[in-house]
Amino acid sequence: MVADPVHDGIRCMVLRGGTSKGAFFLADDLPADAAERDDLLLRIMGSPDPTQIDGIGGAHPLTSKVAVVSLSDAPGIDLDYSFFQVSVDEPVVGTAQTCGNLLAAVGPFAVERGLTRAAGDRTILRIRLLNTGDVATVSFPTPDGRVDYDGDVAIDGVPGTAAGIDIDLTGGEKPLLPTGSVSDEIAGHRATLIDNGMPVVLLRADEFGIHGDESPTDLEEHADLREEVERVRLAAGPLMGLGDVSRQTVPKMFLLSAPRGEGAISTRAFIPSRVHTSIGVLMAASVAAGIRIPGAVGSDLARIADDSVTGIEHPTGVFPAAVTVTRTDDTWHASSASVRTARKIFDGTVFARPRR
Repeated sequence: MVADPVHDGIRCMVLRGGTSKGAFFLADDLPADAAERDDLLLRIMGSPDPTQIDGIGGAHPLTSKVAVVSLSDAPGIDLDYSFFQVSVDEPVVGTAQTCGNLLAAVGPFAVERGLTRAAGDRTILRIRLLNTGDVATVSFPTPDGRVDYDGDVAIDGVPGTAAGIDIDLTGGEKPLLPTGSVSDEIAGHRATLIDNGMPVVLLRADEFGIHGDESPTDLEEHADLREEVERVRLAAGPLMGLGDVSRQTVPKMFLLSAPRGEGAISTRAFIPSRVHTSIGVLMAASVAAGIRIPGAVGSDLARIADDSVTGIEHPTGVFPAAVTVTRTDDTWHASSASVRTARKIFDGTVFARPRR
């Protein structure tokens, strides 16, 4: 039975996963009804409000996220993971996407909650991403039966170092190119629509009158640019099988330009109204897969090495996306691997605002 969220509160753990931070819940601790659940999450996070002052959200899409975890009944799967993107300033809870950054913390959370046991020095779990149908194999350190968050792995966008968490992701039966085309003409722009774990639209930055190395703040202040990118996004959503995306946060929109450093491509990501200060795991996997396909948008700008690691430049560094792209007949396929870190920040009871 779900506790009274106002008077009794609900068990909640806050973890950083990759370059995101989210509130983690067990599925049994939340209402089964979707409308009731979404209303509760809005009240817990403090939305809609630009500051989320009356909740635990961080007033930014990267810190207004929720993960819900349960044991899985699917053969060969240990855990089910549902992701919810809670809008900051609108009463919207998005379910059309997943989050590869928070995915890094799903296994540690399950061990911390006693949902599953640690298995030796490293625990390996198979996790089903319910939002998308993808399946991930995640490995993380658990010496002495406890999650060890300390380590020497550094990732751009997060200060310091932590223990490495290995993530291997496969897309199941989903097409890598949702329209079947390497590129499409959408709202007057050439675009590549790709989904290697995250629905993404690849566009050339110069078509939108920018260089591609601008800061996220500069791009967010460019109203005409945001409107044009959004026009393409709304047209791309149905083509990717996502339907009307006006109240969703997918597809993610990437403006690509030639690399400035040692990476393969330079990116600026609209997610969708804010510009990402770094890049999500699955966003990077989709971009890396796209620019490895001949004729795709950005492939002519990219500097591709012979190995499978593709450096995706973003505003705060470079994400090394280990992606393999293959072609069978006329169909493209991809798989990806990444190393992330995570940390348990807070464990306790959260109390929901009485009403929105």
